[in-house]
Amino acid sequence: MAFSMLPSIIIDSITDLTPDFLAERGIELLMLDFDNTIVPYTTDTPEPLMEQWLYDMKMSDIKICIVSNSKNQRVRIFCKNYGLDCITHAKKPFPKGIRECLAKYDISAENAALIGDQIFTDVLGGNLFGCHSILVEPIQPESTAFFKFKRFLEKIILFFYRKRA
Repeated sequence: MAFSMLPSIIIDSITDLTPDFLAERGIELLMLDFDNTIVPYTTDTPEPLMEQWLYDMKMSDIKICIVSNSKNQRVRIFCKNYGLDCITHAKKPFPKGIRECLAKYDISAENAALIGDQIFTDVLGGNLFGCHSILVEPIQPESTAFFKFKRFLEKIILFFYRKRA
């Protein structure tokens, strides 16, 4: 497993992903972060475009599972309402939740992608486990000093990503 904080792919929103794009890369399973990737931290109601994307992906051959570090019950309620599987308390970037998800679907890491808005949890977790890592822009900017500092560090890492590309 490679220790890298550079994502495989950077996109503005997960709604930019299509089943064809994923299939071309051999991706059969999407492990989705929840907070600030699908919905803002303050709600469990997705925007209409996100809701349509979730429906379209469920109708495709791509499997979807929410893999969240959250311990909040709203993740489970959201997944129940949208007919999605979920793994909470995932402990990303550590392998617990990722390993559990891959085993649940019996899919190899090479055929899975971990998608999220944070380099230090989502991208690093996906890379450490050998999955595709897809970084999305956060839905909303965070207001705490801790998150602002993390986002500053992420900008430095993304500088090297762009330099590599």
